[in-house]
Amino acid sequence: MRGEVMWPRLVASKLLRKTLGSNNFVADFPGNTYSFLDLPTLDLEPVPSPKILLTDYHDTQKFKVFVSTWNVGGVAPTDDLNIDDLLDTSNTTCDIYVLGFQEVVPLRASNVLGSDKKKISMKWNSLIRKTLNKKSHDRNNNNNNLSEKQRVTKGKKSNTESSMIQPEFRCLISKQMVGIMISVWVRSDLHPFFRNPNVSCVGCGIMGCLGNKGSVSVRFQFHETSFCFVCVHLASGGREGDERVRNSNATEIFSRTSFPTVMGPSLDLPKTILDHDRVVLLGDLNYRISLPESETRLLVNRKDWNTLLENDQLRMELMDGQAFEAWHEGTISFAPTYKYQLNCDEYYGCGHLGTKPKKKRAPAWCDRIIWTGEGSKQLLYTRSETRLSDHRPVKALFSIEVKVSRTTYRSFCLSERFGCQPRASLDFHSDDEYSGLLSYHMKSKMTP
Repeated sequence: MRGEVMWPRLVASKLLRKTLGSNNFVADFPGNTYSFLDLPTLDLEPVPSPKILLTDYHDTQKFKVFVSTWNVGGVAPTDDLNIDDLLDTSNTTCDIYVLGFQEVVPLRASNVLGSDKKKISMKWNSLIRKTLNKKSHDRNNNNNNLSEKQRVTKGKKSNTESSMIQPEFRCLISKQMVGIMISVWVRSDLHPFFRNPNVSCVGCGIMGCLGNKGSVSVRFQFHETSFCFVCVHLASGGREGDERVRNSNATEIFSRTSFPTVMGPSLDLPKTILDHDRVVLLGDLNYRISLPESETRLLVNRKDWNTLLENDQLRMELMDGQAFEAWHEGTISFAPTYKYQLNCDEYYGCGHLGTKPKKKRAPAWCDRIIWTGEGSKQLLYTRSETRLSDHRPVKALFSIEVKVSRTTYRSFCLSERFGCQPRASLDFHSDDEYSGLLSYHMKSKMTP
């Protein structure tokens, strides 16, 4: 009948769109698969019977990675929204930025079953770009305002100062599924070292398959190390037993997330989340505090975080090792991030601004960042104070070990005329611990 909602057809259509391949994402860089290195051509004189020797060894370097998660409650960002406090680029500059969002659109039926609202993700990405590259843009504006004499004087500054200028950040990969969105930004000078970005979406919401709850995972290879970032929004609810539904969501995400097999030499990339070298999970995990609401509020007012964390559902799961076996979380020394009055520092249901709530919403650390595997050291774990929604953003800073390939190419031959062995070698490696910039040295000598 006309006007009747055809649920099976709508659900099937949504599932079909959601599974449209792992390369269906937004990025600044053309193409979805990048070559790691194009070797420069050497102008060497032709010699008889050339041979190539390749010496390959690996080194470990550390890179700074910023990770954040924020449930924005369906509120679209304004053009003048300030996220400087969240990204904190004035004090710290990282090599990779990973930003996860939940509820970038309201979770009503038209958004869950309709096409994803790309304009919202474009707004967030535009805001991220503007904030990450603010230093670079300010420097360019200052240079444009200099007089000719000032430009000449400035041009005489040391190469050391010039080398400290930070490159711009570009979007490596961005993906939205209903309200869940993840956006990965990298330094533009590091881009040649990233390969094979892919995405995988898993819906765990309505009917156990729609995207109002679930995950958007991204993976890529940086130098010789595989990364996977999982942005999740798990089942809500503060009733007893609701944590088991969240555990089930997490188990489904780990089992159903699948990345494509990458064909090619030395590209044996993993297909599942937990098989990657470096794995970080971020999002609104929705775990609550297993205490009566009145006791929870009293302990929050006292800032007794230790007692609250002893009853935190996620901490108990991490200790029991069931849904999150071998996962780690940093020390929490900040207030619960949920649930706040809008545009206010008062928790929902508290203070003179609070009306009698229809549903109980005791404060909780719903928004979390956890990781698994070796090679990742957390340097910072805190929250931001932006008041846009009823959640406060959470952010973490990691120092992550990355395996970098150092390859030496040698060509040589025997010369009957001179009775010696002309040799040329080309060494590729990264010189700077945090830059990852490529350098090469050419050596040519006669070996008697």
